Amino acid sequence: MDYNQFFDGALSDLREQGNYRHFADLERRTGDFPHATHRDAAGKERPVTIWCSNDYLGMGQHPKVLTAMHDALDRSGAGAGGTRNISGTTHDHVLLEGELADLHGKEAALLFTSGYVSNWAALGTLAAKIPNCVILSDALNHASMIEGMRHSRAQRVIWKHNDLNDLRAHLETLPKDQPKIIAFESVYSMDGDIAPIAEICDLAEEFGALTYLDEVHAVGMYGPRGGGVAERDGVMDRVDIIQGTLGKAFGVVGGYITGSAQMVDFVRSFASGFIFTTALPPAVAAGAAASIRHLKDSSAERMLQRARVAELRAQLDQIGIPHIPNPSHIIPVMVGDPVKCKFISDKLLNEHGVYIQPINYPTVPKGTERLRITPSPVHSAEDMERLVTALEDLWHQCELARQPMAAQ
Repeated sequence: MDYNQFFDGALSDLREQGNYRHFADLERRTGDFPHATHRDAAGKERPVTIWCSNDYLGMGQHPKVLTAMHDALDRSGAGAGGTRNISGTTHDHVLLEGELADLHGKEAALLFTSGYVSNWAALGTLAAKIPNCVILSDALNHASMIEGMRHSRAQRVIWKHNDLNDLRAHLETLPKDQPKIIAFESVYSMDGDIAPIAEICDLAEEFGALTYLDEVHAVGMYGPRGGGVAERDGVMDRVDIIQGTLGKAFGVVGGYITGSAQMVDFVRSFASGFIFTTALPPAVAAGAAASIRHLKDSSAERMLQRARVAELRAQLDQIGIPHIPNPSHIIPVMVGDPVKCKFISDKLLNEHGVYIQPINYPTVPKGTERLRITPSPVHSAEDMERLVTALEDLWHQCELARQPMAAQ
């Protein structure tokens, strides 16, 4: 077999479908987010404004975070020294896990190298080790959760997205005494909709199921201390396992789970994705802890971010650019064509100095291609005006449909 020919053919198919992914060479500038430097293939530099970052609050540039990381680097050096089981547990890990357990009102927390790994390792371990366990998974759960379930080889039942009646129907078909895990997210990152957490907890309690809640797009963003949608809704104590990330609103990198001391110790003791992975560097842990502590005390970033979201939605409505209405901080601007979505993204970058990565299949279903926009508290009025003007021009060039308000 000519392996490279096979690879080329598969990549050519992606290009023809408009789904081939190009990575823009970006360099963030300290203290100047969301502005960055873009380098093209020829090495030419141009300033750009980033509108699709998951650093939702700009905490990756916050002085408290940078200072904590510099201090830890000077104090402890670069790496963690290995896996935590052998040589990698540092005091910064211990402090961060304490902050995370406190954030979610849980007895314990466990760090992983990413949110993907924490979902894969925790779900995979729990479902594999609990005898005869069945996982009831929301149809739109993240790939990391799906991979964890597959890895467990446990029975898996898919229920319709955010559909409580469908979830109940599936629960009613299972033996009352069969161990169950209901796995779902709070904020779904592509459409920006939010799960009915309290009602899911009601069903879990009725049918004797554990609840596993992915809050990666909500931690730092919702609740009086940034504990997520479960904190905002007053139901953190009813959720058995809360999983989150340090790489989005907290601005650093890493993932974690929180829950009972016994559950966390169980995952720590049996999860290969924890046992055999080099630990996060102490500087990363220190920066994440500083970010969490700040957002526990400060709501200013969250309030300003919500104002920016409302402002951008209103301006998009004024020019008829279609976007999915939702109660979250994510604005999905709908294009509906992979080639045009990529064309708009390229034009935004190369002609308008605006970076928004196109979201195409398989991340979203075919026909729902979009630009996923995430306004932050550090986007200015000038940044927003430049974005909206560029979108209006490109919508006209691509002859894309507009919302009815455009005619007003």
